[in-house]
Amino acid sequence: MAPRIVLLHATADGSTTGIADRIGEVLERAGCTVHGRRLDEGAPADPVELAHADAVVVGSAVHDMAWLPPALAALRDLAALDPPPPLWCFSVGGVQPHGPLTRALAAQEVRRVERGFPAGLRPRDHRLFGGIVRFAGLPLWGRLFYRFVAGGRPGDHRDWAAVEAWAGTVATAPAASPSPGDGPAARPRPGAR
Repeated sequence: MAPRIVLLHATADGSTTGIADRIGEVLERAGCTVHGRRLDEGAPADPVELAHADAVVVGSAVHDMAWLPPALAALRDLAALDPPPPLWCFSVGGVQPHGPLTRALAAQEVRRVERGFPAGLRPRDHRLFGGIVRFAGLPLWGRLFYRFVAGGRPGDHRDWAAVEAWAGTVATAPAASPSPGDGPAARPRPGAR
């Protein structure tokens, strides 16, 4: 049976949706059954779907070093499951890690984002990808920081090769490819006795 992966994401301007779509494509090509949902459109995560998943991938745009509220709500739903399915997370921010400074900034951003995750819920991996950066509406200090400290320019900073490589690791991880007796069938279902 094909592994069932729930892919949830919250976006502000569309960058995260593009990345989630590409992750879903890679997972499907690897033989996984993917159930995707955009959380910021008012549809919360489905607890039954989460409980029956072999693995869950959750992603969010990062604003002010934090995930968007709908994505954090999905993590709280996952944390309520006993035990939660294996979890992978991705964040989409303005910095595409490519040099020592931007890698350090990205690592700091990931640590700050994870402080907002429910206590005890730890993803197998949490990756930061660059998104689309628009200077319109960004305060002057933000534009200056981004330009001179992070070395960035406005535009599309999504690294599709990195996204596809990461999605490939999720698809081939043991928890995403359950063997008989593993996965959701081996986990108690909510309300099951």
